[in-house]
Amino acid sequence: MSITNETELQGIQKASEAVALTLKAMKDHAKVGMSTKELDNFGAQLLSELGAKSAPYLTYGFPGFTCISVNNEFCHGIPSEQRILQEGDLINIDVSAELDGFWSDNGCSFVLGNDIHGHHKLVSASKEILQKAIANIKGGVKISDIGHLIETEAKKRGYKVIKNLTGHGVGRSLHEEPHEVANYRDRFNQTRFKKNSVVAIETFISTDSTYAETLGDGWTMVGNKGGYMAQHEHTIMVTDGKPVILTEKNGVWE
Repeated sequence: MSITNETELQGIQKASEAVALTLKAMKDHAKVGMSTKELDNFGAQLLSELGAKSAPYLTYGFPGFTCISVNNEFCHGIPSEQRILQEGDLINIDVSAELDGFWSDNGCSFVLGNDIHGHHKLVSASKEILQKAIANIKGGVKISDIGHLIETEAKKRGYKVIKNLTGHGVGRSLHEEPHEVANYRDRFNQTRFKKNSVVAIETFISTDSTYAETLGDGWTMVGNKGGYMAQHEHTIMVTDGKPVILTEKNGVWE
């Protein structure tokens, strides 16, 4: 969507605050021995208290209120009573929701407890690359140039990017134009960021894989060559200068 008035700005800000606060609280609430379903229920309760409704549930009938992926799961992990969180797990939580007709999206990867498996470097790379990418976005910038920046920064650190997972426009629905903000230079995409547009910018930084494949449950995605992936995501409003980070309260960069 494109923000055209103060009412729309306030609407997207309120929806973004709801998903940001929920993501931060879920990350803080995650504990060793907890099931991913218990963590999902905690997030669902928070969204409800804030007047928001789960976007993946509303849009796709996803079997959960948030996506919680663990270790080799890259994204769209289904919350489960059987999946018990362990020390050192690489966890990704993605929270998107609708509130009063406005939609927003954010996500983060983190290590639970002590980093006994050495995932912290990957997580830090994803955070830092997202920060650099967003800092370079303004009206008129080519979307493919930001993709090139993300992939270049990943390669500098010895990592790859996932080419079939992308950022996207958001606002009046979960996925809008621009439909693909890829993590690499897509030379066929000549689209530019537009001032006042609302976009979810996501990093998909991986150790071994370049494509994500869907498992038999129809939702969970893993790498085509295995390994691990870290994702961080903010919903922003594009301006002529520094973007407005609408989901800033998720504390991803703190």
